Amino acid sequence: MKVLMVCLGNICRSPLAEGILDDKAKKAGLDWTVDSAGTANYHVGEPPHRLSQKVAKLNGIDISKQACRQFKKEDMLAFDKIYAMDNDVYNDIKRISGDLFNPGKTDLLLNEIFPGENVDVPDPWYGTERNFHEVYSIIDKACNAIIEKYAPTLKGVGHLNN
Repeated sequence: MKVLMVCLGNICRSPLAEGILDDKAKKAGLDWTVDSAGTANYHVGEPPHRLSQKVAKLNGIDISKQACRQFKKEDMLAFDKIYAMDNDVYNDIKRISGDLFNPGKTDLLLNEIFPGENVDVPDPWYGTERNFHEVYSIIDKACNAIIEKYAPTLKGVGHLNN
């Protein structure tokens, strides 16, 4: 399975989501490819935000080698599932993808834990370190739900909560 996490700048939320889901998939023995992108090109080539890196590291995940990239319409063909961090990003994905847009493979990340509620992952960009910890926790829960949904034989396995 190939999963793409998308936020605005690919510097705060989606790098965390990539790191968290990749870590959980590996621990579950799944052969998944997880990547991230931003709909804007503000930070192309840069590493994730220092607080995203710090919070991930405090949780045992190293995202320091990631490099920000911009979402492109061909991503719609290259990935099995594309998760937007918020409604604006979802709409940007739809606009950028044009005739390639596939609503069957694109969803808001938090619909995995709040089905149909279209809840946004808050953007911690202008916040404090505490906001990054809160965002990590929210994304972690959603990634647990993704693992359980797409690898149903793993339900109830204790290591998913790590």
